[in-house]
This record gives sequence, structure tokens and C-alpha cells, in this order.
Amino acid sequence: MNPYIKSLYALSAKSDRIVLGLMSGTSLDGLDLALCKISGSGTDTQCKVLAFETVDYTQETKYKILRVFAKKNVDLQYLTLLNPWLGELHADIINKQLKAWGVSNNEVDLIASHGQTIYHCPKHFHDLPEFSNATLQLGDGDHIAVNTGIITISDFRQKHIAAGYEGAPLAQYGDFCLFGSDTSNILLLNIGGIANFTLIKKGASLEEVMCSDIGPGNTMMDQYVNAHFNLAYDRDGLIAASGKVNNTLLTALSNIDFINQPMPKTTGPELFNLELLNSCINSASPADISKEDTMATLNVFTAQSIVDHIHTLNICGELKVLVSGGGAHNSTLMKNIALLLDENICVDKLNLSGINADSKEAVLFAILANECVAADSKSASGLSLGKISLPTGG
Repeated sequence: MNPYIKSLYALSAKSDRIVLGLMSGTSLDGLDLALCKISGSGTDTQCKVLAFETVDYTQETKYKILRVFAKKNVDLQYLTLLNPWLGELHADIINKQLKAWGVSNNEVDLIASHGQTIYHCPKHFHDLPEFSNATLQLGDGDHIAVNTGIITISDFRQKHIAAGYEGAPLAQYGDFCLFGSDTSNILLLNIGGIANFTLIKKGASLEEVMCSDIGPGNTMMDQYVNAHFNLAYDRDGLIAASGKVNNTLLTALSNIDFINQPMPKTTGPELFNLELLNSCINSASPADISKEDTMATLNVFTAQSIVDHIHTLNICGELKVLVSGGGAHNSTLMKNIALLLDENICVDKLNLSGINADSKEAVLFAILANECVAADSKSASGLSLGKISLPTGG
């Protein structure tokens, strides 16, 4: 028997597993690494975050990814070369970060790698009737496994698509395992490049969990400040706070077809980008709109899109909204969300059991990897997500 198959079998029966969750989102800011100690599976899952770090991408790395990110037409040779290169880069980051934490590679049972999304294409986004939903993440799992010596589970979204779904969002499985409650209605709102949420009503089963993308999170704001202010993002929403909302442009943005589609649904920067913004500006012809006013309008657009979707849920009783992702640190955005929500809805940054606004997404993929190897036939996820890559040798 391959020794790694044998060790995979053995670790599936362990009382707990050390799993390193990796996440790099559409904001392209860097690689999140969450070292987790996980026991159980499904609704019996217990997770303790042992360490967390975000390793920023260099400008060179961002440039390499941006050459193919959310673009219909790319250089095929370059794309082919970038996939293993990103895998090797992530492996190098892992090796250095584990050393910095004082953790040896052989102490880690599994790596859970989301990969770097470069194109997300649900069926409603394209006009090719012979094709269905599709998504593509780079950062080959075999290269991570070989270069770290750690069994790696990656490419989680493909099984979701193979089972007839859209490949996103996947948060509902980990959210249900970690945050399901018999006493509270909880909405896990993640504001990354795209905003999505998981609604878990008190006492709900997995089948009753609502999970959906909503629309833009930070992606349009990030793209705009990068193009017009030479900044990676609007820190604390200060630029947005200095401007005034242009209602004409806000109306044009709010009338985008995706915003008014029923949930569940999924989207990405392939739709929400500067091309779309410019189209709305041209169609609305807002008078005397400054760059600061544009940022103020984009900020409120993200907040309003989130709140409008939450209001359609018709929750009986109180609702706790726990916010994660980069948007949780945008004070202006958080203030706009709170102002627009009903009084019986409480909004706060996620910070439970060591899982916080920054670490949550990486933790969720660690949970999915744990489900892949440790869940039985009654798994909470109902799907065994992820492809298993074994290191070489033994």
C-alpha cells in the first residue's frame, strides 16, 4: 500500500487532525493561512485556530495573476505555466510560515487549498447553451503536496459543479458545521471581493440553510481606488466617507439584472468591474460626480445590495449578523449596513472561538478538507469536496 494512502486512512480515524487551511480571494491581496486543530465531523465538528497569518502577495505576483484574472481571452501558454507556478509559490509560503510558527511539516496532517480563482462562469453568465456552470482556480495541488511533503486537498469547487450546483458559494457547509444553533438565527456575511452570506435559522438542518452570493463586496471599490487613487483599497472607507452619494448612479447600479435575480445565485468580478461601472455612469449620466462621490456611491451600493437581500429573508425574531472578510474592516461600509438594517438585526464582526473576520474563509476550507477525509456517509455536507494530492516517496 502506498504509505500516504495508509497515512490518509489512519488520520481519518484520529480523534483530531491538524489542518492548514489556505485561501486567496478575488481581492488578490495575498494568501491566508489558518492552522486548525479539528475534531469530529459534520455537526460534531470542533475547531480551534492554532495560528493565523496573511502573507501579502508581491506586486509581481499580483501582476502575474492579473494577466489572466477575470478575462475572457488570455495567453494559453501563460495560463498553463501559471498554474504550477502558483502551486509552487503557495508551497514556499507554507514552508516558510510553518517554520515561522515553529511547526514542522510532519506535524500537519492535511493542507486544504482553495487555490486562486481566475474565472468564475455560472451558466447564467455565458450564452453557450451546450455548456453548464464552470469555475477555474489555479495553484496545482500536486505541486503543493510534493513541495511541502503534506497531503493536500484542493479544487473544492469542481465537485459542487459536478453535482449540479454553481461551484459557489461553498461556505454553507463549514458555516453549518461550526455555527449552527438551536437558539439563535445567525447570518454569516462575508464581504470579500464578492459579498455572500449563509443564513442558518435556529434548529435548521443543512437542507434548510440558505447560502448565496449577493453582489459586489469590495471588488468594484478596490478596482476604482486602484485606477484613480493608486491605492489597493479604501482603508476604513475614508475616501467614500469624504464624498456624497449620487442617487442617479446608485439607481443605475441597483437595476443591474443580477441584483434582482432570486437567490441562491453566484457571481464574480467577471460581472462586477469597472466596465460595468462605466456603463452605468454612461447610461445614468450623473451630473458633476467626483471620484469621491463615485466611491461613496459604490460603498452604499454594496451596503444596500446586502441589506436588500437580507430583508427578503423574512426572519421571525432576532437575527445576528456576523461579518467576515476585508469589508468587515471598512468602517464606512459597516456603518452604512447597520443604518439600513431593521432594528431587530444585530451586526458585528465575527470573533468566535478564535475564528475571526480575517481567518474565517481559510478555516472553512480546512473544515471542508476534514469533511473530505473524516466524514461518514451521514456527512453534514452531503458532498465529499476536493481532490486529494499525495506527496512523492514515503
